[in-house]
Amino acid sequence: MAVTIDKNLCKGCALCVTACPKNVFEISSEVNRKGFFVSATVRESDCVQCGVCEKTCPDLAIRVE
Repeated sequence: MAVTIDKNLCKGCALCVTACPKNVFEISSEVNRKGFFVSATVRESDCVQCGVCEKTCPDLAIRVE
């Protein structure tokens, strides 16, 4: 199982953070090339592959495989 975030597409809106039922995501201190603090998977082992994050992301930055 893999959750990938395209950091160049992410704008740090935190919708994935609030939508994830397993608290897999947090906003990191990493800044992308657009100047946004991006989302990061911090508890990927807790992911149940529900796909809510992927459906919630307005920028299509998250993929659940």
